[in-house]
Amino acid sequence: MKMHFCIPVSQQRPDALGGRYVLYSVYLDGYLFCRVRYSQLHRWNEQLRRVFGNSLPPFPPKYYLAMTASMADERRDQLEQYLQKVTMDPNMLRSDVFIDFLKLVQLVVSHKTGLCQELLGYFGLFLIRFRKEGKLSVMKKLADFELPYVSLRSAGMENCKVGLRKWYMDPSLDSMLMDCTAAVDLIHMQALQDIEQEWAKPTQAQRQKLEALQKEDNQTKFLELSQEVRHYGYLQLDPCTCDYPEPGCGAVLSVGNDEISCCITLPDNQTQEIIFQMSRVKCWKVTFLGTLLDVDGPQRTLNQNLELRFQYSEDSRWQWFVIYTKQAFLLSSCLKKMISEKTVKLAAENPEMQIEVPEQGKSKKCHIQQSQKDSSHFPPRKSKIEIAKADCVSGTIKEEDL
Repeated sequence: MKMHFCIPVSQQRPDALGGRYVLYSVYLDGYLFCRVRYSQLHRWNEQLRRVFGNSLPPFPPKYYLAMTASMADERRDQLEQYLQKVTMDPNMLRSDVFIDFLKLVQLVVSHKTGLCQELLGYFGLFLIRFRKEGKLSVMKKLADFELPYVSLRSAGMENCKVGLRKWYMDPSLDSMLMDCTAAVDLIHMQALQDIEQEWAKPTQAQRQKLEALQKEDNQTKFLELSQEVRHYGYLQLDPCTCDYPEPGCGAVLSVGNDEISCCITLPDNQTQEIIFQMSRVKCWKVTFLGTLLDVDGPQRTLNQNLELRFQYSEDSRWQWFVIYTKQAFLLSSCLKKMISEKTVKLAAENPEMQIEVPEQGKSKKCHIQQSQKDSSHFPPRKSKIEIAKADCVSGTIKEEDL
């Protein structure tokens, strides 16, 4: 799955010998991931080049003289472009050299679950923020190589925890997990939480039946009935704004089961339900807007001033719909997940069809032309931010920066 790396800022630090070196703040999906020196990235590039050869993008050259401010900013931009190009190659994303380095710069933390090994791919770790009145927000999905504790600490958000949730958008995939007790426990707990959060919306009759099954401790029947509940298995985003049917309308998005369900609040406070089917989405892109950094406060993540726009076929014509949300990268990941699951389902229905499923670490030839695609825009950034020494998570560095 494509990842969205950027390096919006760099910072000079004094070294033990009285010189200076530069730390680059690497952000993943809009959140601080790590801080590294050029020398670390340079060695990583050499390791990748020994494996992948000339298929790698060019790496920014060394400077043997003191860098000016403009040279430092140019190098930051070049390193950002290098990371973005490297992560476009799925073979590199799955390589040990790529994964081991990103784990190294985040330090070493372990995570264990009671799931059967073959079912781990159906679940993922997420940064979840707990708000007032018991409401929660899923902020981002952690990449496979991310270390939970370090990512949580780097995010710098209050009342935020790492949570385990199922990571599939097709509710019918519950059936693949029913033979594993630990998996059933997890999806049952998530179903209860989603109903409590009003992400899943049972009718009064369904709610009474579910409560009765819960009292009987019948998890299997509970999950079977949950399949009939509206928006069961969907991920609901925080309230945001959109440009449909006119600019500035409020919206609450629920994503799952091959659709984007929008509850839109119109200027006259009337609400309108709109469903966008993924089969009619051609492409989408995530864009950073305006100033990206908090300078004064303790928050050290990017200002999540983001938009996701997707092209949709309606009345036999294509048009763009724009959503302004801090969870744009999470929404993009959900859209990609739905496409992946749809492709796998089509392949199961047509045994002659072969596909590539990167998330399971298996590469096969692909005979399907997918029309959906996504992209991300990272415009130039000029703002600066001061970062405390204690927040550096890249470990002790002995080499001189070049």
